[in-house]
Amino acid sequence: MDEVLSIRRLNAGYGPLRVLHEIDFTVREGERIGLVGLNGHGKSTLFRSVMSLVGWQNGSILFKGREIGGSRSTGAGRKTHSIVRLGIALTPQGDAIFPGLTVNQHLDCGAYSRIAWRERAKRRDMVMDIFAPLRKLEHALVGTLSGGERRMVSVGRALMTEASLYLIDEPSLGLAPKISTSVVEALFSISTEGRAMVIAEQNVALLSGRVDRMIGMHAGRLRGDVGHVSLG
Repeated sequence: MDEVLSIRRLNAGYGPLRVLHEIDFTVREGERIGLVGLNGHGKSTLFRSVMSLVGWQNGSILFKGREIGGSRSTGAGRKTHSIVRLGIALTPQGDAIFPGLTVNQHLDCGAYSRIAWRERAKRRDMVMDIFAPLRKLEHALVGTLSGGERRMVSVGRALMTEASLYLIDEPSLGLAPKISTSVVEALFSISTEGRAMVIAEQNVALLSGRVDRMIGMHAGRLRGDVGHVSLG
């Protein structure tokens, strides 16, 4: 399988705080990977580093053989739009929504590339097929939805773009167990043919036995491929 993402010796942080330490991480086409660990141990910072959203970073990040990392100490977010255009979509943890937009308007925000924008109606239908409860809420304001529905909209926005790599950060965070399960099951219904997905999650049981690889993260370091991870 071709490498979609290749990270080598990545260090990253915010101000004087170093969060990631010498990270080596590879994602191959067709893979669905679970990145597991407690909150505060670097999972979100790893995703933010790929998207050039951290305060500083150094090390190599190759996306389909193209360098998008390197050394940077200022200007968090300046490269993010171009990284999205290359084909990486991030769903941040929590309710990363625009509460005053309708569900349809919110989803359209994810159709960032020209191709995705031209096909936005078709892509909205695809999202509604994956997250069926949203179909009856197309014209509802996102701020009025339940926590689970808002999480579906947030993930759906990422699916609207033309992406080869999906980074899904803590999809179950703050949700009731039944709702968490339904959101994660929807993620597993998405095909990874020709693309890849990394799901950061502290609830190991939601991912166990359902991902191609499970990788632990603790104190800003990867533990390597694991079958079962203790978060204690």
